[in-house]
Amino acid sequence: METENAPLSEQPSELQPQLKRVSGFKRFTRTLMVMLLIGLIVFVYFWYFFVFGEGVKSGHLNYAVRKGNIFKTYEGKLIQEGFRSQTAGSIQSYEFEFSIKSKKIYEILSANSGKSFDLHYKEYHGAVPWRGNTKYIVDSIISMRDQ
Repeated sequence: METENAPLSEQPSELQPQLKRVSGFKRFTRTLMVMLLIGLIVFVYFWYFFVFGEGVKSGHLNYAVRKGNIFKTYEGKLIQEGFRSQTAGSIQSYEFEFSIKSKKIYEILSANSGKSFDLHYKEYHGAVPWRGNTKYIVDSIISMRDQ
């Protein structure tokens, strides 16, 4: 038979394999879902894992604690010099609440509560439960002084 050796385009249509065509709406929907998924992944990365800023805070360590219901994290508070007023007629000190990156840093801070520290921190846009309760993560101690 001649049609068996002929190229696919020259064969009669009943012998050609049927190709399943995807409708335009299905293709659009798939493309939209892939784009939304990529957008969600990028948003989650920048909100929770991209370092927005980093710096140094100085002040007297008020406390360092280990707490959490499911994820036990290390948290602390630094009281900075100076005063601010959020509402008229009230005075409040500057407080820097932070999460602590490692147990080693936590042990140094908890053993020296009340001393003056210079702490290096990283700032994120949002907090994830296993990293801590705040968006500020202290990753190192620059210096420690009695007063």
